[in-house]
Amino acid sequence: MWGNVALVAAGGFCGAIARYYISKKMAERFQSSVPYGTLTVNLTGCFLLGLLIGGDWGNPVLLLAGTGFMGALTTFSTLQLELVGLARKSRYRALIGYITASYVLGIGLSYIGYCVGRAI
Repeated sequence: MWGNVALVAAGGFCGAIARYYISKKMAERFQSSVPYGTLTVNLTGCFLLGLLIGGDWGNPVLLLAGTGFMGALTTFSTLQLELVGLARKSRYRALIGYITASYVLGIGLSYIGYCVGRAI
């Protein structure tokens, strides 16, 4: 059991650092009401998790990369908070675009990742 905890912790540590770095760089590069950093990490996580599940890599890899890394990289709570922020600022066009991109592209990228994983 402690080996599994260590895998999740190591993956989570790396995923949190990656999320921070990517989000910071995206915010610096794109000055916009749309939070591109969160969008990027969430969509990347959708694809990569689909790839892992489709590839049937086994429990240790799923714990390290899926639960740990992707769990810390992606963030559902930040997505929801940013959606509320856009609504409170009456940025409805950005709100609709962000919702659409997050959910439609997220599901699509998860499926594409799954298909790629099955193929390799």
